[in-house]
Amino acid sequence: MMWFIIATTLAFIVGAFAYYTFRAIRDKKDLELKRTEAQIVIEAAKKEAQKIRAEGELKAKEIIEKSKSEADRDYREKQKEVSKIEKRLQSREENIDKKYESIERKETEISRREREALSKEKIVAEKEKELNSIITEAKKKIEEVAGMSQEAAKRELINIIENEAKHEAAKKLKLIEDELHEKAESKSKDIIALAIQKYAGQYTSEKTISVLNLPNDEMKGRIIGREGRNIRSIEARTGVDIIIDDTPETVVVSSLNPIRREVARIALERLIADGRIHPARIEEVVTEVEDEIEKEIQKAGEEAVFDIGAHNMHPELVKLVGKLKYRTSFSQNILNHSLEVAFICGVIAGELGLNVKTARRVGLLHDIGKALDHEVEGSHVEIGEEVVRKYGEPPEVVEAVAKYHDPQPQSIWAILVQASDAISAARPGARREMYETYVKRIEDIERIASSFRGVEKCYAIQAGREVRVIVESGKVNDEEAVLLSNEIAKKIQREVAFPGQVKITVIREVRATAYAT
Repeated sequence: MMWFIIATTLAFIVGAFAYYTFRAIRDKKDLELKRTEAQIVIEAAKKEAQKIRAEGELKAKEIIEKSKSEADRDYREKQKEVSKIEKRLQSREENIDKKYESIERKETEISRREREALSKEKIVAEKEKELNSIITEAKKKIEEVAGMSQEAAKRELINIIENEAKHEAAKKLKLIEDELHEKAESKSKDIIALAIQKYAGQYTSEKTISVLNLPNDEMKGRIIGREGRNIRSIEARTGVDIIIDDTPETVVVSSLNPIRREVARIALERLIADGRIHPARIEEVVTEVEDEIEKEIQKAGEEAVFDIGAHNMHPELVKLVGKLKYRTSFSQNILNHSLEVAFICGVIAGELGLNVKTARRVGLLHDIGKALDHEVEGSHVEIGEEVVRKYGEPPEVVEAVAKYHDPQPQSIWAILVQASDAISAARPGARREMYETYVKRIEDIERIASSFRGVEKCYAIQAGREVRVIVESGKVNDEEAVLLSNEIAKKIQREVAFPGQVKITVIREVRATAYAT
């Protein structure tokens, strides 16, 4: 058994040794084979490298040859250019030499002429000296004969010429002014007449109060309500005064704000027609009417802007235009008046060759400040200027709105508005005032004009729009007459309320009497 184990062990050892020996021999052969293959690959790579190198050297030689030929060609071209430049330079040098020679000849000629000029100047100076002495002797002889010095004679001659020139200029200027005034007045009358003829809008006088007719006197009690709660509710909600007196079947709505007055009037009419009059219903109806009036204002503004073709106007400005529908001045509706002024401005602008759309826009917006003068402090002119500037109107519109009430506006648009505004306001029936107020205004104007020194008589004409003042020629000269007209205008402006403008004309008459015996 023991021998078997030993034999098995020996057999295993011999087998293992044989296996490892065989494997070593096989690995050695594989290694040699791989070395052979590697050597073959290396040899092939060397041959390929030599081939690539040979090709590279060949290409390099070709490139070098090509570059060399190109360089030679460029060099030859450069040489040609250099030759051309040298030829041009040589030609220029020759031209310069010729010019230099010409300049030298001219300098020689100039020197010769200078010498001749100097000699001639000496001759002229000597002759001038002789002439001056002759003139001096002649002046002395003339002064001895005339008995007047040279300076005095000059002054006398200048005075005579100046007086004659002034006299002739004054006569020509007077003729030109008379002719221009005559033509300008005739032309302006034609243009204004044409403007009035082309616009035939309706106009009516309006009041600052609204009168409501009631179905019976019992309705007065329902309007007043228990302990006056209904009438107090209406007045508080609308901001107007409700006047209920002994006049049968009549209620008066009074307010300086025409929009509030219109809201109250319509609300009362609806409440009376409905029959339900109590604070809650009053609140409901007034709210409905306010919404309707707001829409009516917007609609009126849009229609007015569309009628005159004023595009791209700010929406808030359009709304203010609509508010003018409920605003009056001397009982004249301001929206109708503004539209009338806009159309008249457009006609006059067309006759004068100005922009008609701009003229209409200016005319429509000239009184825009009156839409806010109940709500904002300041005159309607100041408010209007601020509003149109705020809402991005063009500079000419802003200037016209600001300056159309000036006595002597500089802007042509302000002058257009001023003329058109006067035409619209002066139309028969356009404005209405009480007889007593009219008479008092005329008396105040005449009283103020008569209060100045040197005034003999004065007359207010054209419904108080013009004052003719006759002065004593011995107390007031021409310069004082100009100052007097300005002083009267300022005092009337301070003390009298009047629509539009008042023109003051001072008349001074000089009479010369002589007798021949």
